[in-house]
Amino acid sequence: MLTIGQLASYAGVTVRTVRHYHQIGLLAEPERDHSGYRSYDAAAVVRLIRIRVLADAGVPLARVQELLVAGPDEFARAVEELDEALRADIRRLQSNRKRIAKLAAGDHLALPQIVLDYLDRLRGLGVGEAYIELERDAWIMLAPQIPLDIEAVIAEKNRQLDEDPDMTRLYRLLGSVSDWSDDDPRVVELADIVEDLRIRAVQSGALEIGDADASDPFATLLDAAMAESTPVARRLLAILEQRGWRGWTRLERVPEGRIDRDS
Repeated sequence: MLTIGQLASYAGVTVRTVRHYHQIGLLAEPERDHSGYRSYDAAAVVRLIRIRVLADAGVPLARVQELLVAGPDEFARAVEELDEALRADIRRLQSNRKRIAKLAAGDHLALPQIVLDYLDRLRGLGVGEAYIELERDAWIMLAPQIPLDIEAVIAEKNRQLDEDPDMTRLYRLLGSVSDWSDDDPRVVELADIVEDLRIRAVQSGALEIGDADASDPFATLLDAAMAESTPVARRLLAILEQRGWRGWTRLERVPEGRIDRDS
């Protein structure tokens, strides 16, 4: 007969593990002898070794009892189920490893490469990092909403940067707004450029961010983020509304009669 320490040693587990198996009902707990000690027989050693082998193979403890009493066919079916579960876990872990590896690449985790390239292009124009971060966060929210349109939207923005000096001027102004007061006269200049660019986009039929499949609530969320970014942004939106425009992500005309163009 064996003590609990000897049993654990024979089976290659710890005494704490044996006590845990007692608690969850996997291993019967023998009665204490007259000296107050538990004694284990050979059957306990065999059962404990079988439990350890199954647990080491990755079998959940909740299913160990089932396999210990299963017949050959039932055991084979259970092993197949466990194997499929393990393969699913491996696929999930491999996917997680890829995601974790991408964390080292920062924004690559949340944004497609074409957007990152566009943000780098803005940096090359001298746009400040404060505005880059604002636009980056907007793209992180927007990109999953317009997966089929994002390439066309970015292509149009790159075309505008290539062909329209006002687009470059717009971004250089936006990139410096964090240093402005809300009564800076350049806010009116910024509104002029935004309005002119939007009018030209509508006339040409070019695809803009707000023309893609962003939902109204989502466009409202992006507009709110823009309005909350700086007092300058709030004044810019107010000027555009006075001129007959509403929104930012989806800049559109408001009904006639509300136009009061700022000068």
